[in-house]
Amino acid sequence: MSVRLPAALAALILLAGCTSGSPTKPAAPAASSAPITVPVATTPADDNLNAVAWSQTAIEHDLIYLQTYRDAQSRLLAALADKQWDALPKDDRVAPAKGLKPAVVLDIDETVLDNSPYQARLVKSGGEYNEADWAAWCNEQRARALPGVVAFTQFAAEHGIAVIYISNRAKDLDQATLANLRKEGLPVSGPDAFLGLGTFVEDCEQIGTEKGCRRQLISHKYRVLMQFGDQIGDFVTVLANNAEGRQKAMKPYMDWIGTRWFVLPNPTYGAWEPALFNNDWTAPRDERRRQKIQSLRFN
Repeated sequence: MSVRLPAALAALILLAGCTSGSPTKPAAPAASSAPITVPVATTPADDNLNAVAWSQTAIEHDLIYLQTYRDAQSRLLAALADKQWDALPKDDRVAPAKGLKPAVVLDIDETVLDNSPYQARLVKSGGEYNEADWAAWCNEQRARALPGVVAFTQFAAEHGIAVIYISNRAKDLDQATLANLRKEGLPVSGPDAFLGLGTFVEDCEQIGTEKGCRRQLISHKYRVLMQFGDQIGDFVTVLANNAEGRQKAMKPYMDWIGTRWFVLPNPTYGAWEPALFNNDWTAPRDERRRQKIQSLRFN
């Protein structure tokens, strides 16, 4: 005998059956006595990771270099034709430029050659720059030419313009450096091609790693049409490496940016970094990092 239930009661019984027999989510698995394994990072965290990764992988990095060197090349012959044109700061022009052979002056590291593999090794190891490892990298002669620089320097050489590299690589790295430049197709000729740190300049007192004495040396022989670098010390002497001192050094020459002086990006290292912690490399790494964070703007 069948019993007909009221519609509302039948619906209520059906809903209760569905709820008890069909849970809305799987039941939690039984607890396991096995220990939970947490992956351990094999590479220590490094503040320079993004900067090195950008330098190596971002097409924007390459485009900036191409844009800079192509723009410079488009202006070079006009600078050559203008006999009054000179790209040395007044303190470094110790001999009149009139009648001197034309030249372009370039820094090497991160201006001409890409040393990001060395920086990548430091990120991987968790280490910091040291002279022995840096010299070993230079002696490998494996740094690649940065985009646009080979075409620019070859164009300059083809038009009778000397190509001079003023670098803070130590002078005893000259042979390895010149070999690396040649491998990459960069023009190298003459005794003034590479002026490394430690180059003797008579009657000029070397200030740390500043390049002023070497710029003064070439001022006796060349009218400099353009300078290229990734640090402002590649263009002018910086007497105080802090925000105010760096601005003061550049202020008289702001109109030269993009015409006589061409500045390239380097977020991986440079004098800008120690300027943030009072140039005190003896401070512990965590303290230097704390001061760098303190220098940031938050509005």
